[in-house]
Amino acid sequence: MTHHLLFPCLLIPVIIHAAAAPELTGIWKGTLTQVAGGCYPQYFLELQIDAAADRITGSAYDYYDKEHFVRTSFTGRYNDRTHRLVLIEQDVLQAAVPPDCAPCSKTYDLNYEKKGDEEWLTGDWKGILSGRHIACPPGKVSLQKTTRSDFPVDVIQNDTLAALQRSLHLVPRETTIAKTITVNTSHIKIELYDNGEIDNDTVTVLVNGKLLLYRQMLTDKPLTLALEAFPNTLYEVVMYADNLGSIPPNTALMMVTAGSRKIEVFLSSSEEKSAAVRLLYKPD
Repeated sequence: MTHHLLFPCLLIPVIIHAAAAPELTGIWKGTLTQVAGGCYPQYFLELQIDAAADRITGSAYDYYDKEHFVRTSFTGRYNDRTHRLVLIEQDVLQAAVPPDCAPCSKTYDLNYEKKGDEEWLTGDWKGILSGRHIACPPGKVSLQKTTRSDFPVDVIQNDTLAALQRSLHLVPRETTIAKTITVNTSHIKIELYDNGEIDNDTVTVLVNGKLLLYRQMLTDKPLTLALEAFPNTLYEVVMYADNLGSIPPNTALMMVTAGSRKIEVFLSSSEEKSAAVRLLYKPD
């Protein structure tokens, strides 16, 4: 008999209202139950939610234990009037499930509530057996916002950059850490400028190994990245020199803006070494 295990595959792009009230970005952990017919009556669930101004994205870990899990991506929307959050799972990113279990593509229908200092997402889920259009046994979800993840936290990368990175063969280089910056806000802006005379330096930028900028020229106008940081998670921003310009080495000024703080870091990369900055968000 094939059991229906709660794991994903569906893409519906959605947009949230720009003025969503609660800070949904972060790690939400708890339990997910399933009525008779599933592999297990109860699972653990971790949602890593990235709620930017115009979208909700993230990763979900459905797991019975650390050896039996499925990691998926999702998109969603939040209604700040009703405090309702709907998330729809998309792609299976990683899976380790028993042979008699099959993935389910799930939709979460959750309500946000704050109880004192605690924040909760509770509600229902339903799903369809991947590729077979058969309903999976549904269940309930109860999650609390926390500052610790049980699994690695993903950096969001669009499909174009993901496909490009798979086709690239960047030569491995030693990484030199120029600075480690601790901030108290999850909203971080990173800007890169040419440091000195503009001499056609181009750079590729990776964050925790994910390609986010490719062969971009450094000028007096910034190359900009916006990072929604998860608490207590280290982000390593690496500047990989594509060339050395007409005046070696490849140098840049990085401006990190986090709340009211602005931090300048001077970076220098060569064909042997890449410069990096580490960012760490610690909530107050």
